[in-house]
Amino acid sequence: MAASRKARAEHLFKVITSHRFLTKQGLGNEVPFFIYPYDAGEGLSVIEDRRDLIGRIGHAGVTVLDLSLYDLSLGILEERGILEQVLEVESETEKSELRELLQSVLDPQANLIPKIAEAISSKPHDVIFLSGVGEVYPYIRSHNVLNNLQSTAKDKPTVLFFPGSYTHALATGASLDLFGCLHDDKYYRAFNILNYEV
Repeated sequence: MAASRKARAEHLFKVITSHRFLTKQGLGNEVPFFIYPYDAGEGLSVIEDRRDLIGRIGHAGVTVLDLSLYDLSLGILEERGILEQVLEVESETEKSELRELLQSVLDPQANLIPKIAEAISSKPHDVIFLSGVGEVYPYIRSHNVLNNLQSTAKDKPTVLFFPGSYTHALATGASLDLFGCLHDDKYYRAFNILNYEV
């Protein structure tokens, strides 16, 4: 993450608009999942950068399906008719009870992935952006989303904007470390997009 935001954004633009990326070349039989790790302190800037990037790559003829795990989660709670109730009881409910409730309602396999699948099938796109990882923690864990998304989002490249680090080490394997300090379990099937060669 030593490269400047501007340099990382330019690299992202070049990668995402490249024929090699869009046609999933060089991935072998792996799912086309990519992690864009960034310093959590840059969160608001990365939101701006992502919006700008979507516009720039749109002008280059590449269509993005931009999905926020946070917005999808709010939509699920609204559909279930419990969003207002959750907001009302949140301050006086034990955190463990609230987490259990939200993890149940927002279960990736049962509820979140079907919502993502609806969006994928309803909007033509060349690449999928997934954001909102930090906002839905600890109710939804990014490795659970990626594990459950493998059969749904395998046709187009998917980029997960991740506030933290994504590291690969021979001794420990690959790991997603949310906010640079919370170990979010092992996930090895994604590629760090900052290391992707155009």
